[in-house]
Amino acid sequence: MGPNRIKGKAAVIVWALIVLFMPSPKVHAESPSVIEMGRFSTEIAGDAFPGGWETFDFKNIERHTDYRLVEKDGQVVVKAVADASASGLIRKILIDPKEYPIVQWRWKVANVLKKGNVHRKDGDDYPARIYIVFRYDPERLSFSERIKYGTAKMLYGEYPPQATLNYIWASSAPKGSMVPNPYTDRAMMLVVESGEEHVNKWVGEKRNIYADYRKAFTAEPPMISGVAIMTDTDNTGETAIAYYGDIRFSKK
Repeated sequence: MGPNRIKGKAAVIVWALIVLFMPSPKVHAESPSVIEMGRFSTEIAGDAFPGGWETFDFKNIERHTDYRLVEKDGQVVVKAVADASASGLIRKILIDPKEYPIVQWRWKVANVLKKGNVHRKDGDDYPARIYIVFRYDPERLSFSERIKYGTAKMLYGEYPPQATLNYIWASSAPKGSMVPNPYTDRAMMLVVESGEEHVNKWVGEKRNIYADYRKAFTAEPPMISGVAIMTDTDNTGETAIAYYGDIRFSKK
């Protein structure tokens, strides 16, 4: 993933993730059966986000998505409102995907994007997505790949993430499809919902991150270094509203 491979919004996102996810994420010393990434339902609407979660605005993108805790359908959730905008809600944490391969969450969108297209840079927007970010691990890369990452570190001061899985709500791509991001093949887009069939309905999701990573990158996954929520419409110039419920990791 050389620097010349990543341009535009993807570059901003990748290098933002370097800053946000690389330095000393929290490590779980104990081994619980479940790691609660975001228990938004136990919070109070209008309060600050729970510990570890923070918003991040991309400096090169003028308009930022608004995230806040609201009560929706009897439970406190995260509401995201994008208007030709992009920004994220993130949490740093170290998780072993082999020990905790299952991620579960629920989400709801008010609309899909008319111009959204997983294959095009100008369509790389989604009303809802969950980022899983994987830490750079040189032992899992070839010599030439380590050279590329070393060059990136010289330019930006930190190693970029080794890879990301993006679980997305697409506009029209077939549900279940897996597509490289149009900006970089180190970010794989997994279409878990698509189209308008479930618009304005809560949908629960459950994915095996370990299996998804092996399928996407044909390799063993390194440690997870963080998770991000993102609703973005800066490429398409459209508007989107999404709601995110609790997010948790669990053992098999």
